[in-house]
Amino acid sequence: MAIDVTVRRVIPLPPEQVAAYAMDWRHDAEWTQGIRTAELTQPAEGGGFGVGAEVTRTAYFLTRRIDYVLRVASYEPLRLLDMISVGGPMPMHVTYAFERHPRGTLARIRVRGGPGGLYRVAAPLLAHLVRSNLTKDLRDLERRLSDHEGGA
Repeated sequence: MAIDVTVRRVIPLPPEQVAAYAMDWRHDAEWTQGIRTAELTQPAEGGGFGVGAEVTRTAYFLTRRIDYVLRVASYEPLRLLDMISVGGPMPMHVTYAFERHPRGTLARIRVRGGPGGLYRVAAPLLAHLVRSNLTKDLRDLERRLSDHEGGA
């Protein structure tokens, strides 16, 4: 894959709180850069959210609208959410992971994928933009949860 970016951040809140919020697709647009909407368009086999569920996201990246569908490939509530794109402009693999840390929660997001063909030349620039956006995502996740903690 042309892009493989991982960002980490220690969030000074319990993993149960951080992971529950971040892994809930209904909050995607609140803390994830560029996402305007997220919708559960295919429930898991047993219903609800889990392995096999599909979430359709509408995002804007470099001012361009992107609609894509992520299928849950692996799901360990409060610890791991691994999704692969099954619809959209480019292949993508997104992993959220959360673990206990002495100062709260170590949150990690990894994105793999990216353009093929002629766009492959732009992979270094795209990787930089993805890293920047993911760093902002984790910062915004912390702010959102901290504000909520404080009653805001």
